[in-house]
Amino acid sequence: MNTYDLNLLTALDALLATGSVTAAAGRMHLSTPAMSHTLARIRETFGDPILVRAGRKLVPTPRALALAEPVRALLAQAQALRTPADGQGLAGIRRRFVVRAPEGIAVVYGASLSCALEADMPLAALQFLPETHDDPGALREGRIDLDVGSFRSTDPETEAVVLSQQALVGAVRTGHPLLRSRRKTPMTVQRFAAARHVGVTLRPGEASAVDTALAALGLQRQVALLVPSAFSAAIAASRIDLVACIPERTARALAGSLGLAVFTLPVPVHTEPMRMAWHPRHNADPAHRWLRECVQRVLNAPRRAMSAVTSLAGSAPKPKSPR
Repeated sequence: MNTYDLNLLTALDALLATGSVTAAAGRMHLSTPAMSHTLARIRETFGDPILVRAGRKLVPTPRALALAEPVRALLAQAQALRTPADGQGLAGIRRRFVVRAPEGIAVVYGASLSCALEADMPLAALQFLPETHDDPGALREGRIDLDVGSFRSTDPETEAVVLSQQALVGAVRTGHPLLRSRRKTPMTVQRFAAARHVGVTLRPGEASAVDTALAALGLQRQVALLVPSAFSAAIAASRIDLVACIPERTARALAGSLGLAVFTLPVPVHTEPMRMAWHPRHNADPAHRWLRECVQRVLNAPRRAMSAVTSLAGSAPKPKSPR
């Protein structure tokens, strides 16, 4: 029976993930010549070139593309063999979990997630990456462990659950004219649209849910500032007279520390639910299952998140109102 070195699978996974002998060598902590030699062994083992040169780049052959997912699954299963079958051994796991999520998730819930990790998996670490819509293969390729966001569709190879359905609310600094004169002049959709707004950058060519709702009424708001996240929008709205339309939990969690007043939008706005996605090769992994359950538990405990944000920012000076 012919056998081969199973370590070649790890090298093959690195080569297919990076598409570069040099980058794969760095990931494997090998020299470039050593990785080149390993690639030669892989080619001999599988009877296929695996990576071929196309201009200045290396591209995978059809055989290599067919091997990519089975190899990742085998490596994940091999890693799972080292993980205790129950949660009793979680305390001994050394691992860095990579979560891609909107900035507000890290700000509002990061501290609570870190505390939970310290209690159950003290040797593990949590890394947040910014949300992006241009990298759909990150879960499949194992570069992230979880993808959290309001994405409409996911890679068909991944699994996803709905974390929450969050309404958008308005957030302005305390003393904003829109709310200061509300007793005399009721909040109307016309007054809301006429105010200066801070918007959150979306996917290219996509209109925000607020703009879509206003357009249905023949109205248009003035977006004076565009920022990359709801958290950035909340900070901007806390400093000058701008209206931020952001997820309710984010707004209420930051309201106390930033001096924000939160109000219900005067127009119904449809929002996408917050989802969490992962690759099914992690389904049987106790550590990854703990992470998924922890994210669901913490994101559904807004009071805990709000108290964490308030305590962290309690000593910070309150923002000054512009004169």
